[in-house]
Amino acid sequence: MIKSVINMENEKNLPKRKECRLNSYDYSKAGAYFLTICTQNRKNILSKIVGEGSPLPQLSLYGEIVEKWIRKIPEKYPKISVDRYVIMPNHIHILLSIVKDDGRGDPSPTVDTMIGWLKYNATKEINKIRGSAGEKIFQRSFFDHIVRNRDDYYEICKYIYENPRRVLHNKTETKK
Repeated sequence: MIKSVINMENEKNLPKRKECRLNSYDYSKAGAYFLTICTQNRKNILSKIVGEGSPLPQLSLYGEIVEKWIRKIPEKYPKISVDRYVIMPNHIHILLSIVKDDGRGDPSPTVDTMIGWLKYNATKEINKIRGSAGEKIFQRSFFDHIVRNRDDYYEICKYIYENPRRVLHNKTETKK
């Protein structure tokens, strides 16, 4: 009994996990979303950045599996289009759009639902290859940014395109 009271007191002092989503926002709403999914413990398992000038990610087997499931998103969720993505060594950036729900058929899925489906299927397939059922491949949550306008959309496209160059440049700067 005393131990549980002490644990409750300790919990009050723990830092609160930051909310990742806007509380009042409907994440199945038509619009564009910029998402970042990180690997568990930020392990570099999805790709490596190769080339100079215009470096590109060279996907590992695990990165190829993730790419396969990213490409299947519009098949599973016809109201979602994957506009741009890049698979970096330890994270994935995805820019996607949800089209307006026309009121017929299935409602638009939430961003959470779609990302959960992507992470579940990629993790299941990777763990099958590794022979390690239940091992985490991705961090529990993901980062999101609701795209606000056309300029924001194009800035994100540019960010995704330039991300491999930025990572390679940062590695080069660190080695000096």
